[in-house]
Amino acid sequence: MAAMACLPRRLSQITLFNTKRLSLYCIALMVILCTSFYLIGIWQHSIGLIPTSSSSAVASGGDGFQSSASCSPLKTTTQLDFLPHHLPPDPPSETARVIRFPPCDPSLSEYTPCEDVQRSLKFDRDMLIYRERHCPEKDELLKCRIPAPYGYKVPFRWPESREFAWFANVPHKELVVEKKNQNWVRVEGERFRFPGGGTMFPRGADAYIDDIDKLISLKDGSIRTAIDTGCGVASWGAYLLSRNILAMSFAPRDTHEAQVQFALERGVPALIGVIASIRLPYPSRAFDMAHCSRCLIPWGQYDGLYLIEVDRVLRPGGYWILSGPPINWEKYWKGWNRTTGDLKSEQSQIETVAKSLCWKKLIQRDDLAIWQKPTNHIHCKANRKVFKRPRFCQAQNPDSAWYTKLETCLTPLPEVSNVNEVAGGKLAKWPERLNTVPPRVTSGSLPGITGKTFVENSDLWEKRVEYYKTIDYQLAETGRYRNLLDMNAYLGGFAAALIDDPVWVMNTVPVEADQINTLGVVYERGLIGTYQNWCEAMSTYPRTYDFIHADSIFSLYMDKCEMEDIVLEMDRVLRPEGSVIIRDDVDVLVKLKNIMDGVQWDGRIVDHENGPHERNKILFAVKQYWVAPPSPTKLNQQV
Repeated sequence: MAAMACLPRRLSQITLFNTKRLSLYCIALMVILCTSFYLIGIWQHSIGLIPTSSSSAVASGGDGFQSSASCSPLKTTTQLDFLPHHLPPDPPSETARVIRFPPCDPSLSEYTPCEDVQRSLKFDRDMLIYRERHCPEKDELLKCRIPAPYGYKVPFRWPESREFAWFANVPHKELVVEKKNQNWVRVEGERFRFPGGGTMFPRGADAYIDDIDKLISLKDGSIRTAIDTGCGVASWGAYLLSRNILAMSFAPRDTHEAQVQFALERGVPALIGVIASIRLPYPSRAFDMAHCSRCLIPWGQYDGLYLIEVDRVLRPGGYWILSGPPINWEKYWKGWNRTTGDLKSEQSQIETVAKSLCWKKLIQRDDLAIWQKPTNHIHCKANRKVFKRPRFCQAQNPDSAWYTKLETCLTPLPEVSNVNEVAGGKLAKWPERLNTVPPRVTSGSLPGITGKTFVENSDLWEKRVEYYKTIDYQLAETGRYRNLLDMNAYLGGFAAALIDDPVWVMNTVPVEADQINTLGVVYERGLIGTYQNWCEAMSTYPRTYDFIHADSIFSLYMDKCEMEDIVLEMDRVLRPEGSVIIRDDVDVLVKLKNIMDGVQWDGRIVDHENGPHERNKILFAVKQYWVAPPSPTKLNQQV
């Protein structure tokens, strides 16, 4: 029985042994076959690499150098192709699509696209409508770079620039001749000198401002923002700066050639503008003080339309100052070449309009008259029974001011609970005003923006500006820059972070951000700015700004207009050797970098202030110095 039990075990062992032996034979056979095929393959390919007599010859070049000729196979083998053949071709590389933008003709060195003199002649002259913004159509946009005039120099540094500007930068003598008796501007060798005079302040702007200070206080911090209508060369605004009052000066591009350009060259805030048929590009309740010194605006005409607009932008309790015709007409009527009856009638019209707006005339002394806007409209609404016009505006956004038509209706102030309350909230005095949470925020009128948001935003921009100064040494250098532009200001944090530097910032709020209109907050902080659509040109001269800051602008306008048109506008308003800092998504910045190469800016993309892992990056660029070639006249003079 035991033997019978062992039999199956032996059979299985024999079978296993035979199987292993068979496997070894198979493996050995496969190794032999593979080795044989491998050796045969090597032998076959080695035949194809044997050079022929012609290919093995040494080639000799005509220059005497020799090079070995390569072996060419006698027999070629088919290469296997594993690439897909049903895909579209790869697009050309980004560098292949760089477009070079040539310089414009030297005659365009002072080109202002939306205030072009030739285009303006197509529009109605009534109410000076032809002096308003009239921008080119898309097919009229220039695709070239505006040149600086031959001999252009970096402007004088502030405060020296208040007194001097290089003649080569603004080569116009018209105002020197036209206003030679009024001390506007003089030529001294290669530079202009601005004595600080004006039509109504022959003793100088400083003395004129002192006269105003005797009538209303300019020193206690309650007046911080001002608007100067018809500013000339902006001497009034220039000398207010020493009193910590920031004035927005504007004047049209008219027969007084380059008056706003002179203001900007001096380092004084200014824009090209006119009161005509559309609102000024500022929010309601923006300015503590408005000023007109012989600005020749017909305040009493058109049912008081222009004074109604001043009322809209004037703060509750704000002042309107008027000097020049018709004030003190009894003394000056002969010099003004007007009749006493005409001047008396004009003043009567102004007085009537001011009363209808509920303004109080504080004083008229010598050449100055000052009115004050009420702090609320409680009494004004009651006296509508007496003054039927202007009526209060209905269903109107008081802050809407981009091509918004003027209306002969009074912009109502925010509601108050008693006659002593300031409509819209009382502002802190300067400088506390800068960092105090603005009334527009505390009132909750801006969705999503709270007092906490405001404080955090201010802290954030302190950090960002500190980082910017490590990127741009010119921004860090005190006095190197004077005129700055923020293309997307939001709450004005960028400008606020630079408040201790000798600079001013034009804070622009894109009209596309109209759902959360923050320009009113900027003004309530004691800063200045304007609305702007960046698909259009800005109302300023070429070479206005030393530095441009653009936060997310190109993402905002991605589907609205061409990137290159925005860059060309930035190039137009940027001074030679000025710089730009752009914050945006990295993909946007890569595209922008190619465009900037086309306008000859030296630029690089750097990390976000929080480090390299942030998707948003920073593009820093500097505009190269280049100018128009000398004119034939200058060449002859040099010879």
